[in-house]
Amino acid sequence: MPPDLAPEAKSPFKNPLLYSSAVLVIVLLAIGYLMFSRWQDNRNIERQHAQELAEKQHEQDRVAVEQLGGKELAILSFYASPGVISRGQSAQLCYGVSNAKTVKLEPQPHPVWPSEAKCVDVSPAKTTTYTLTIEDAAGKTASATLDIKVR
Repeated sequence: MPPDLAPEAKSPFKNPLLYSSAVLVIVLLAIGYLMFSRWQDNRNIERQHAQELAEKQHEQDRVAVEQLGGKELAILSFYASPGVISRGQSAQLCYGVSNAKTVKLEPQPHPVWPSEAKCVDVSPAKTTTYTLTIEDAAGKTASATLDIKVR
């Protein structure tokens, strides 16, 4: 064998495994990036949706509080059913208040308490004027009157 012919050194750039591995790594990185970016987008959409729902619920709660009298002391309703009765019959006296600490209904022998919707039975012997007086924790008061006519 001639001494001049030494085996030729193989170049690593002629190895197809190197190129296919590099392409595979690049494809895997692209797929990983694509999946991560879509996950991040979905997460942001879910957060935005949750925030919109919370804002909507807050607005509905604010409207409900306003309909129930808000933060102010108020008599929401005060009425009798029926407003005219015959002697010996009874009527329902109904009231609704907001932000009241105490409620007085005069003349009424039974105690009453704060409520958004409460009715009590009354049986006046003659035409009677009922007075509803409410008071809040700060001492502010409000009152309303109502007549039940007896025939």
